[in-house]
Amino acid sequence: FWVALNSQQSSYLCVHQPCKFWYPRVTWNQPHKDSGVGGPTVVFLLVGNPYMCNNECDASTPELAHPPELMFDFEGRHPSTFWQSATWKEYPKPLQVNITLSWSKTIELTDNIVITFESGRPDQMILEKSLDYGRTWQPYQYYATDCLDAFHMDPKSVKDLSQHTVLEIICTEEYSTGYTTNSKIIHFEIKDRFAFFAGPRLRNMASLYGQLDTTKKLRDFFTVTDLRIRLLRPAVGEIFVDELHLARYFYAISDIKVRGRCKCNLHATVCVYDNSKLSCECEHNTTGPDCGKCKKNYQGRPWSPGSYLPIPKGTANTCDFTRNCDMSPLTYPPKFNRIWPNISSLEVSNPKQVAPKLALPTVSSVQVANHKRANVCDNELLHCQNGGTCHNNARCLCPAAYTGILCEKPRCQEAGGCASGAGQRAPPRGCPALLLLPPLVLMLLMLLPPPPAPLGTARPRLF
Repeated sequence: FWVALNSQQSSYLCVHQPCKFWYPRVTWNQPHKDSGVGGPTVVFLLVGNPYMCNNECDASTPELAHPPELMFDFEGRHPSTFWQSATWKEYPKPLQVNITLSWSKTIELTDNIVITFESGRPDQMILEKSLDYGRTWQPYQYYATDCLDAFHMDPKSVKDLSQHTVLEIICTEEYSTGYTTNSKIIHFEIKDRFAFFAGPRLRNMASLYGQLDTTKKLRDFFTVTDLRIRLLRPAVGEIFVDELHLARYFYAISDIKVRGRCKCNLHATVCVYDNSKLSCECEHNTTGPDCGKCKKNYQGRPWSPGSYLPIPKGTANTCDFTRNCDMSPLTYPPKFNRIWPNISSLEVSNPKQVAPKLALPTVSSVQVANHKRANVCDNELLHCQNGGTCHNNARCLCPAAYTGILCEKPRCQEAGGCASGAGQRAPPRGCPALLLLPPLVLMLLMLLPPPPAPLGTARPRLF
């Protein structure tokens, strides 16, 4: 339902159409073997499970197997295909299964997550998310027939939230009770949360875009690299478990729908599935899995994501071509060497390029000469420029495209000088020559011969 904004002009942000993600890598963890993986034939008791169409599972027989890929196939057929776990034959040991969906790519959710069960919906379940490819996990939502008993949480629904509490993690009892209408389905409500900003019918998308653009926590809430479904207790339906008929308790899922788009930082209109992985086709001179950095030679300004603002075209924040300093011979007087601050104390990789013959009393040179007493950089007055970071107040760690004490100088891309703009009379902004020209010009004027004396006056004699 997100509108793809115009990306035909490079000055616009890029955003591609959301789609259903068909290619997750699915893993699961269960205390004992499940019917889709292997083992002997398992007989299931259908009492209390009116949606089941078979009464046995056997992974060695294709007609009786229920592997996990059946959670993602086309569900237009009848009866539905489904993945199915083993039964609760080891009761009272908990029957718990973790189903993990991994895309090896950061994705942004744009619609509800929908899980369709062919068994009864579980009495207890947790939906979790990861933002670091499964290294750490955070809960997305809790589901239970009794939230207080299962998770020590008061039951809530999304309707109980607001703009200020939209990021709250809740436990809901809406999807864990009885066989009612749509009793096979569990939702994680994305659209209802969007509606707090875009209105009940999602007509004020500009408001939502503005919030996503300016609120990182809100963006991160709808962003995942992995999802994990933790099935903690199957549908019992009664207060007590019927120990004489444990074969009636198991999990079965026929469909999982996850709809979203690849996170490309608004720098791509296409996300492709190639070589078993999703990747952005980056524009705006950006590169990386999420278009998260500028291409080489396009680091004239620090990288930043595209912006939804101003609505409706947004801002591309294109990476600019690197503008190098003009070091052509015309820039500098031929009789004077270029004067650079002494930066040998800053671990310069090629100190031979520093050949000062005249020290200038600049702030940088004074600080370097007295580096034991004064900071070269700090977070108050001596900020590192162009995205550089201050390291121990001793030096700036500069991006690849910049050099200098405070990362104030664009780095030349070619040996022997900068190809771009060579031959210009005046160097571009930010070049050190701007600071050096005034004293050099003054020295040149001092060396010029004096003007001719007027007629009738004696020329002074030089000794």
